[in-house]
Amino acid sequence: MKIRSAGGEDIPQLLKLYRHLAPDDKETTVEDALRHLELLKRYPGSHILVGCLDGAIVTTCTLVVIPNLTRGGASYALIENVVTDSTFRNRGYGKAVLKHATEAAWRAGCYKVMLLTGSKRPAILKFYQDAGFEQNKTGFQIRRLPTRVS
Repeated sequence: MKIRSAGGEDIPQLLKLYRHLAPDDKETTVEDALRHLELLKRYPGSHILVGCLDGAIVTTCTLVVIPNLTRGGASYALIENVVTDSTFRNRGYGKAVLKHATEAAWRAGCYKVMLLTGSKRPAILKFYQDAGFEQNKTGFQIRRLPTRVS
């Protein structure tokens, strides 16, 4: 599997893959997605990473590097929208894209990488632990959109 940063040409495949993450979410248009991708690229070190097999995107995650005024000015990173096509799960592709994202965050000078999941499913929690993430903090959120059931 080849892992790389997504470009505008990847948007149609990405939008299709995101349906595996949240099939009931309102769909994003290609035009809006292209605009949002360009905004994301303005944050140095931030990417939508894609894992490809024979040109097809099978896994992805978004890495956002956030400037910081503490920790000696070291940035921190947030990983969001982790998803693997359901027909390609349990083959290590999701863990590989997370490893790539974490290594990119370290190269960007981040002191930590965070991600959140709303899932309570043991298999999902084990997936993140096996990818090297610890469940050691309490997360809080406030949402404008309803919480997705997972």
